[in-house]
Amino acid sequence: MDISKLNSLVELYFKKTEEVDGKRPFLKWLKPHNRIYNWEDTTQRIYKLTAKIKSLIKKGDRCLILSENRPYWLMTDIAIMNAGGISVPIFTTYSSNDYEYILNDCKPSLIFVSNQDQFLKIKNFINSDVKKIISFEEVDAETLLIEEILNEEVNEKIVNKDLKRNMPACIIYTSGTSGNPKGVVLSHGGILSNCEGAVELLEILTKKKDPVFLTWLPLSHSYEHTVQFIQIIVEAKVFYAESLEKLISNMGIAKPSIMTAVPRFYQNLFTKINMNFERQSGLKRKLINQTLKLGKKTLNKEQLKFGEKITNFLCEKLVRKKIRNQFGGNLQAFISGGGALDKNIGEFLNAVGLPTLQGYGLTEASPVVSCNLPNLVKVESVGPPFRTNEVKIAKDGEILIRGENVMLGYWNLKEETEKVIKDGWLHTGDIGELDSNNYLKITDRKKDIIVNFGGDNISPSKVENILCLNENIKQSFVYGDKKNYLVALIVSDKEINKEKIKLIIENINKKLTLIEKIKKFVLIHEEFSIKNGMLTPTLKLKRKEIINIYKQQLENLY
Repeated sequence: MDISKLNSLVELYFKKTEEVDGKRPFLKWLKPHNRIYNWEDTTQRIYKLTAKIKSLIKKGDRCLILSENRPYWLMTDIAIMNAGGISVPIFTTYSSNDYEYILNDCKPSLIFVSNQDQFLKIKNFINSDVKKIISFEEVDAETLLIEEILNEEVNEKIVNKDLKRNMPACIIYTSGTSGNPKGVVLSHGGILSNCEGAVELLEILTKKKDPVFLTWLPLSHSYEHTVQFIQIIVEAKVFYAESLEKLISNMGIAKPSIMTAVPRFYQNLFTKINMNFERQSGLKRKLINQTLKLGKKTLNKEQLKFGEKITNFLCEKLVRKKIRNQFGGNLQAFISGGGALDKNIGEFLNAVGLPTLQGYGLTEASPVVSCNLPNLVKVESVGPPFRTNEVKIAKDGEILIRGENVMLGYWNLKEETEKVIKDGWLHTGDIGELDSNNYLKITDRKKDIIVNFGGDNISPSKVENILCLNENIKQSFVYGDKKNYLVALIVSDKEINKEKIKLIIENINKKLTLIEKIKKFVLIHEEFSIKNGMLTPTLKLKRKEIINIYKQQLENLY
């Protein structure tokens, strides 16, 4: 399939249905008692949903999706576009202010909600623009149940051939670390271009006949939203995870070959495996140490001596295979995106037999810009840029992107759009550099850089990542703009006292430069979370909110 010649994501789906066996398993939600949908089942449902949606909306109308990941999500998304609408996926973890803002901003004609819980989140903000609400499960309100639509006899098989690459496919609201979410308008061509750019990586990762994905990251996230269409291209079998808590057990059932997640997931994984390693002693401990040492040498393309090759073979059989089996045994790659992955975590996971490829992107770029390749992993980088977009570094170090994958603009925000897209180049707000292999390295966020009293630029995220490598530090927040030294908020369990954290920080400071050292800290036990407004739905720190809440405590350290 030549992706560059396709006009829309809808055409991509229906062309693929001509190639694939209709009885082949496609979508499965891992919640108990849920059926598996084959390609034929999925296509028939898309036809029926398209006919109903088309009868309710006009061309270009926005259609909101508020649901957890499940097969109906993908069916609805494609059906909305096929009916001539613009899909607006939103997070199930937004605050009520965000829901109110988004509904007023995009004015949807049609809303899809999964259940009563999700309906109640937006109930008070539904206005006269909304013509109909369609629910995936029973809701205590006047909604149209999706099963009623799917039980109707519909002979018309609509395939929208009027869609073009430069037309809006979806509006994805960025969670934002400050202020209201911004609606990023992505085109059909932008997402198709991103899929095309991923082909080189996919061809290496999907050598096995039947690629299997386990989807955990919300489909309302631009990263996972685009991954849907990559799954279609490679004819994958897709499992939707039950929840974050059941993710590891779900991996045992799904046995995924590929899985995408954000750095927080890998940080937790690193901590769990490392804690287990720390408990081992004797021969087991020696074997673990060799696994890490030789795994890192292999990762860095260093030649192993004859004796090391034999030891590495034993490590493969006795350590790495056991770890891989805990994750289903078929994992070809974890792909990390949505934030910077600490180099130590990347090295560790690759060394213990869990191939982890760090990529980089942002919603405004549809979203992937670059990704490490399995045959050359540089854990300190985010890999080479996809061939379908250009990347250059501005004089001040900012990463600029140009290509079809760049958004059409922010919905209803002309001035904001013009601030970030200049002469066709998207200004990312990230600081980075390209190495001799054309691998991109992210060094910081332009806005998040701390400039101390002496005028030095300091990366807070770099220091935070190093702090969080210690298993006793759950989360951290570094502060010190226009100050003489850095201070931090340290989140830890209640049984961990201040004296212990002080010793940990003293040890960590030895690895930091003079300007990066943490001089004082505040120990807190409430974790930063989506619920308390201190994390975005993609688990990034909301710096402005954290400062608002803890400013006095931080200032008291000076």
